[in-house]
Amino acid sequence: MALCYSTKVRGTTAAEIAQSLERAIDRGEIRPGERLPTVRGFAGQLGVSPVTVAAAYRSLQQRGLIIGEGRRGTRVRAGTGRPYLTVSPIPEGVRNLALGNPDPELVPPLAKALTKLDPHPGFYGGRANLPELLELMRRQFAGEGVAADRIAVVSGGLDGIERVLTSACRAGDAVIVEDPCFPRVLDLVRALGMRPVPVALDEQGPQPDSLERALRTPVSAALLTPRAQNPTGGFITAGRAHDLRRLLGRYPDLLVLEDDYAAPLAGAPLETLTSSRSRWAQVRSVSKVLGPDLRVAFLAGDEMTLTRVETRQRLGAGWVSQILQRICLALLCDPDTERLLERAAKTYRARREAMLSALQRHGLQGFGRSGMNVWVPVADELTVVRRLFDAGFAVSAGERFRIASPPGIRITISTLREGEAGEVARCIAPAGQALAWTQAG
Repeated sequence: MALCYSTKVRGTTAAEIAQSLERAIDRGEIRPGERLPTVRGFAGQLGVSPVTVAAAYRSLQQRGLIIGEGRRGTRVRAGTGRPYLTVSPIPEGVRNLALGNPDPELVPPLAKALTKLDPHPGFYGGRANLPELLELMRRQFAGEGVAADRIAVVSGGLDGIERVLTSACRAGDAVIVEDPCFPRVLDLVRALGMRPVPVALDEQGPQPDSLERALRTPVSAALLTPRAQNPTGGFITAGRAHDLRRLLGRYPDLLVLEDDYAAPLAGAPLETLTSSRSRWAQVRSVSKVLGPDLRVAFLAGDEMTLTRVETRQRLGAGWVSQILQRICLALLCDPDTERLLERAAKTYRARREAMLSALQRHGLQGFGRSGMNVWVPVADELTVVRRLFDAGFAVSAGERFRIASPPGIRITISTLREGEAGEVARCIAPAGQALAWTQAG
């Protein structure tokens, strides 16, 4: 029997119905995963044309709130509504392999850096950014082939991405994104009123034929991850970078934005696509390197983009706290930090390889050549996630990462303990046949 939503949703136009549905989802009256009535059934309940309901559904689907599944109908996408604004608690005794935190044992302690802080308070009118910190980051960028004549300091990676997108794009613009992709990037693009255009991936990065198709449509920016791609762990190889640069070179006015969030921990070299472009930016956060609570990231880019970013920043937040900047400077200049980060990169590599080997022993294919995540294509995400949860492991269903790519799950390996890889793989194996990671793009 079709569910009756006419008591929860009102409206006679597509816009009114879409807004009313969104409010019901936000309030929790319609829950993530819940199936919506058919277009014709809902139209009958509301007393409107099926065309009107179809337009409302299409609007919500474009914004990522609902997902169409063909003959299986339409349902609310996981992670929508107010619950997404808070982190769902993991019950005691369940290992959290879903949240993308670094291993606390591999994050530099703050004690030594705090003792070096200047006790004098800062005031309006002073310099926004520490010259010593900018010079340090300039050398880091340049050492990996990224032009960094000018650097902005922003409040985390997503803050940098948002500032770049809003400086170069407008509501309604299309933005190229990876598929699958970090959910908060998809949410951000949609929240800005922009339309994500998916590009298919493999282990070597964006697939050239898929990128070429995406570039044929009017797009304003391309947002890509050069290494430690989340969730797949892929990285752009030298050969693939050559092909992608050639394609992007045909579109000189396109803004190319790279999110190199895991830089020293990625376990892979950087092949940037920003070389010789007139419009570009690359953002590097310290969240995985020095800890998520240090809301600091560094943004290199072309002169016009950074001027727009810093001008808008001054009108709002003004600057990133110099207390945070000084902590970052002290940590990044400490030889102990350098040694710890080297150990962290090796440890994450070993944990990725342990997970991939365990999957292979059970006839499953996983992907994770860099970074802190392993992506496992599966036939039924929810079945696998539930089976793992019953066995004491929380992982991420791939639904929130995907636009058009096939189903999968993401396993964050940053805190994986010895022996756990085999347990996880054993739980996945009988839950359903794994799928090859192929995409239509």
